[in-house]
Amino acid sequence: MRPDTTVADIVVDDYPAQRRSLRIAVVTETYPPEVNGVARTIASVVEGLRAHNHDLQLIRPGQKKGERAIDGESFHEVLMRGLPIPRYPQLRMGLTSKRTLVKLWSTQRPDIVHIATEGPMGWSALQAAAHLKIPLCSDFRTNFHAYSKHYGVGWLHKPIMAYLRKFHNLTQCTMTPDEGLRRQLTDYGFRNVIVVSRGVDTTLFHPLRRSAALREQWGVAPDDLVVLHVGRMAAEKNLGTLIEAYEALRQAQPRARLVLVGDGPARKEIQQRLPEAIFAGMRHGEDLAAHYASADLLLFPSLTETFGNVTPEAMASGLPVLAFDYAAAAQLVRPQHSGMLAPFGNMAAFQRMAVDLARDPEGLRVMGQNARLTAETLGWERIIDQIERLYADLIAGRPVLRAEAGAGVSASPLARA
Repeated sequence: MRPDTTVADIVVDDYPAQRRSLRIAVVTETYPPEVNGVARTIASVVEGLRAHNHDLQLIRPGQKKGERAIDGESFHEVLMRGLPIPRYPQLRMGLTSKRTLVKLWSTQRPDIVHIATEGPMGWSALQAAAHLKIPLCSDFRTNFHAYSKHYGVGWLHKPIMAYLRKFHNLTQCTMTPDEGLRRQLTDYGFRNVIVVSRGVDTTLFHPLRRSAALREQWGVAPDDLVVLHVGRMAAEKNLGTLIEAYEALRQAQPRARLVLVGDGPARKEIQQRLPEAIFAGMRHGEDLAAHYASADLLLFPSLTETFGNVTPEAMASGLPVLAFDYAAAAQLVRPQHSGMLAPFGNMAAFQRMAVDLARDPEGLRVMGQNARLTAETLGWERIIDQIERLYADLIAGRPVLRAEAGAGVSASPLARA
């Protein structure tokens, strides 16, 4: 690909295979430096597959004017035009056509197409792969159907679910990170849904990144309790419960401070309610890791996650986690051992558990150590192995489903025992 290539309807002219490996086309409408769990997860999958010597073609929207596609030995970007997503202006939906992708993949045919998002670009990719009879899998990563009620359009739940069901049922299988969500989607009529969990970078997210200087910047003493929330500040994140839990635990620990990492439309309202809280804004890489490790407890009240990457990231950083009993927290958090789990939707229990945790600094320290030990079992290598086996089954035309949770590629990363 020419070094002066810029964002256009399509920018590609070569997709060579340098070694005996799979040609994998990954289609996603979000990717770093965009900051969200889906972007970070897709990037980890892409990097893991590259490390296994596969040829990766990454098809995504261009994120800024004049952006140039990366073209390396085994990594080839195809940048499509995009538009900002309503209410999520920092994200873009990709715009391309079935015909464009048919032309691309007719010239350099991938062994498999992996669609990570269900937007317009994902739909075009689905149609193109089906037309060319290329093996095709998808991810279910964002609860758009659950978000609808938080934006006054709950009546859209049924049509959104109908679209998502049609989309995913046109692929050979759909990967989802949680067994509970797999069952829910199956009940909705989704077919061929498989659990493939997520990993965490235990080198980046590490207790050794704890920073006394950062805590001093926050204005907290070495023994003061710092509670952390990481995520988008928006209605679907159930931040009212976060505020109430924090206000309650400050009755037990008056010097406790809340640090919020992230941004979003609810930030102004939260600042008005909690003027003493620390609003750290968007953080990335080692800076984000230092914010995790410099806190003492993660409060994560969201009820709309497909997984919740912040849970394993916090645990890898040595933080106990208080969350509701579903998604990643249900998989990974062992109550009274590495955190606490409130019954799903029980706001009063969440608040009560926050207070109990705040009253037990030594217990928090031990839980944080246990959380780190759990996270050390969650490296990406195992997840990439699972995805490779799934690809191989799809390419060979073998069935990939299993009758029981935990069999085949869908084994849960951690037993409760």
